[in-house]
Amino acid sequence: MSTSFERVSRFGTGYDVREVDEFLARAREAYEGGDASFSSSEITGASFASERGGYSMRVVDEALDRLSDAFALRERDEAIARGGEEAWIRDLTARAETLKERLERPAGQRFAPAPDGEVSYDRADVDALCDELIAYFTEGHPMSVDDVRRSAFRRRKGADGYSEAVVDVYLDHVADVMASVP
Repeated sequence: MSTSFERVSRFGTGYDVREVDEFLARAREAYEGGDASFSSSEITGASFASERGGYSMRVVDEALDRLSDAFALRERDEAIARGGEEAWIRDLTARAETLKERLERPAGQRFAPAPDGEVSYDRADVDALCDELIAYFTEGHPMSVDDVRRSAFRRRKGADGYSEAVVDVYLDHVADVMASVP
């Protein structure tokens, strides 16, 4: 993976170039060296400081999505090699079932409300995505991992919305499960 990304203008804000380059160098080394301690979840959880004239956030995020998919597929192949395809399917099914439990909660109660004064995600927007995920997990509704990764929600303040951090972590887990399916 090239670490030469499009940069924003010198007046625009992008990701810190040094941080992105260092992270991707570690990821490349881990991938090429088969380091199992570096996983797709570490990639989806990566965050970078911002700086003027830095790397385009959109371009870096898209590259990280592709990298995460590559790690997820490698993790799947390694799990199948270790325990067989049936064991991998059981594990993936268990992970999907755990995720589905939250989706089965009533709309408006699927995630923790944000603390007062904190920016949060609009409940109706998040619940609409959750309804699509229910259809994906239970009815085979067509949906891609990018549909989850690119989802956007209106902003609210405090308890009027769901806690952003909780929703983001949950959606990262959903994306990991979806990326594991060939």
